[in-house]
Order: sequence, then C-alpha cells, then structure tokens
Amino acid sequence: MIATSGRRAAVLGHPIAHSLSPVLHRAAYASLGMDWAYEAVDVPPQNLEAFLDRLGPEWAGLSLTMPLKETVIGLLDEVDDVAGRVRAVNTVVLTGGRRVGHNTDITGLQQLIPSGARTVTVLGAGATARSAVMAITASGATRVEVRARRAQAAAELTDLAASCGLVAAVGAWPIGAAELTADVVISTVPASAASAAWAPAHPGVLIDVIYDPWPTPLASGWTSAGGAVVGGLELLVRQAVEQVELMCGRRPAVEVLQAAGEAALAARAADDASRTPASPDIAQEEQ
Repeated sequence: MIATSGRRAAVLGHPIAHSLSPVLHRAAYASLGMDWAYEAVDVPPQNLEAFLDRLGPEWAGLSLTMPLKETVIGLLDEVDDVAGRVRAVNTVVLTGGRRVGHNTDITGLQQLIPSGARTVTVLGAGATARSAVMAITASGATRVEVRARRAQAAAELTDLAASCGLVAAVGAWPIGAAELTADVVISTVPASAASAAWAPAHPGVLIDVIYDPWPTPLASGWTSAGGAVVGGLELLVRQAVEQVELMCGRRPAVEVLQAAGEAALAARAADDASRTPASPDIAQEEQ
C-alpha cells in the first residue's frame, strides 16, 4: 500500500523555474486526498548524480525535463524498454531502493494523435521528437517525415521510425511556405524556430509541444489557415497524469490537471508585461 502522506517528488531540470509541473502534480495530490510535497529543483547535468545519491526513503519519484532526459539513463537501475529505445527518460520511480526510468511523453502523445491519420511530420530530432516517433507507431499512421536542422539527428530518427515499421524519410530544412501537408504535424522545436508561413492552405492537425509562450507563431498560422491545433498544455497534462499514477499508484482526472494548468497560464499571462517568456517543460531542446 502506498502512503498518502509524508512523501516527496520533484521536477528536475536546468533551468526549471518556468515549469508547470508543480502546479499539475500538487493539483493531482489534492484531488486524490494525498498529503505529498512536489517541488521544482534546478539541477545541472553535472550535479544530477550527486542529487540522486542524496535522496532519502521519503522520495517517491522524479519528473525530468531538459537537459536531463538522456543524462539520467546511466544513473538508473532499470529503464523500461520503450524509454530505453528512444533514449529519453522523463520519469523516475523510486521504490525499494531502486531507480526505474519511464517515458510518459510517449503515452501522452499517443492520446493526442487522432485516429485515422496516415502521414505524420515531426519537426525536430531531439528527445521529444524521438518520443513522438514512438507514439506514432501506436497511432495507425504508416509514414513519417522528419524535418530538423541537424541532418545526422534527423537521419537517426528516421532509422528509429523504420525500425518500428514506418515508412520514414528526411525532409528539407529550412522549411518552405505551405509545405507541412501531412495529416498530423508534431512540432518539438522552440517557438522562435517555427514560422506561421509553414501552414498549408488546407492544414491537418498540429500538435505543438510548446505551452508558454502561447500561441506560438506556428500555432497562430495554423489556426488562421483553418487547421486544428493541440497545444503543449494538453500534452503536459497527459504525461503528468501518467507520472502521478506511476509514482503514487493512483490516477488523477485529466480535467483536474487541465484546469489547474489553464489557471496558472492565465495568471502568467496577466503578469506578462513584467516577466520574460519561459520555455516549456519538454520543448527547450533542438534540434
């Protein structure tokens, strides 16, 4: 039986002050009647091992954002097969003195990719893009195109896609106007790296993993062209639901975390004039 009080968890990254994860996890604990603590801790990659070694038995788990998703792998006792395959861990469950790594970005993305999609374009080639490719394999899509600034990383991503049974190709970068004509486009690149002009005349679905600043130029262009857009908050919420269940053994409602995230972003927007736009939990890599 998992204790409902006195346990701790945290999100680690560098930088980390922008993270909405504390808002989401605390909302989950409150809805489940669990007196757990959850905080954001700035941990540079070179300090991660020492941080992990200091954790006591009260710690139940960790969320990881960039740049720690790959760094942590060599510090774990076990990594589940899917997370190992994409070389990205965003969740560590601490139990019985062991550190076990998982990737809930994949599960979260799987819930957002619409059924019936056959072609998908992934923008970027980092850890989140690799998670996106793995999510695509469970969606029913048959073809994936990768577009990224780093040609070698894009080629490695297409190799992963091909190993999962997808027809895979590397597309051109830079991207020209109106070129993103796939049924689904998943953008894992920073807001500043994407253009509103990329939206085609008849766009499919855009999944943009950015949640702040929102909307991104790409999302605005997509909406203006009449396309459907799924924002990064929806992904952040769904992967957080999976994290809470892994760490706590209990599953919170998506709606609870969604409402908490929306309220927090609205508060940030109200204070926008006095703050610097932040980077999202899972999209400050590139690619």
